[in-house]
Amino acid sequence: MRWLKVLLGVVGISMAMLGWAAFEMTPAVQKELDKTIETVKTWAADPILVSAVVAQNQKGPIVGLDNAKWKAIRRSDEQIKAFLSNDAGKLLKKKLEESKGLYSEAFLSASQGEKVAFVDKTTSYLHKGQPKFDTPFSTGKPWQGQPEFDESSQTHQIQVAVPVLADGKAIGVLVVGVNLTRLGELTK
Repeated sequence: MRWLKVLLGVVGISMAMLGWAAFEMTPAVQKELDKTIETVKTWAADPILVSAVVAQNQKGPIVGLDNAKWKAIRRSDEQIKAFLSNDAGKLLKKKLEESKGLYSEAFLSASQGEKVAFVDKTTSYLHKGQPKFDTPFSTGKPWQGQPEFDESSQTHQIQVAVPVLADGKAIGVLVVGVNLTRLGELTK
């Protein structure tokens, strides 16, 4: 009986993943997504976020903290709470709340890809070496991922990333998850 529950669970998850893997990025959905990217650019220009990135760039990543060690840190740890409760984390949380579910996650990274602030603990501490960080940081242009189920936010989403600029130069990156269900509702 237990094996039947496991099998049904796996089949259900597989079907859900296949449904979202086939998500169609229609021109109408892309147009709405482009609007969200413009909104995220305004967030990235907020003096609170820019100042937080500048300050983090002066410190650098936490010595000895890599992605494997990051995964072992509990969400309730004081180190994690500091990313949530700093001014940048509070601003990102406010922006997500104001979106009424359109945005499912947000995190801010400094020049080495390390976290500065977030709304919920991210899967990784360092995003350097990943397109979501490298593209906006090196080109100064937005990046758009593929539709996915995001573990950290527990939503079907698409991530977008924009550079955080100071004096016209990328100093960090803001990544925001856009809820695909809500995005689709905007196109109807």
